[in-house]
Order: sequence, then structure tokens, then C-alpha cells
Amino acid sequence: MAFILWLIAAAIAIYGIIRIVGGDILIGIVLLVVACLVGPGGYSIFR
Repeated sequence: MAFILWLIAAAIAIYGIIRIVGGDILIGIVLLVVACLVGPGGYSIFR
């Protein structure tokens, strides 16, 4: 389960970075925060 959450969080984070580079800074930051909340390390909403 932790590996699946890690993959989902990594995909969301990569998409967030792409959005930031593309000029959508607010959406990119929101996606990075969501990636931190989904990921198994640190704080996770799935605990």
C-alpha cells in the first residue's frame, strides 16, 4: 500500500512541477501540497 501511495504522490508532484514551469503557479503549489498529503512519508491523509 505504501508503494502505491508513493507512486501516486510522485505522479502528482511531477505534474505540479510541470504546471509551475508552465506558468500555473497556484495550481502547481496546490498539487505539491496534495502530493505531500497523499504520500506515505511524513504526514499522510491515509494514516
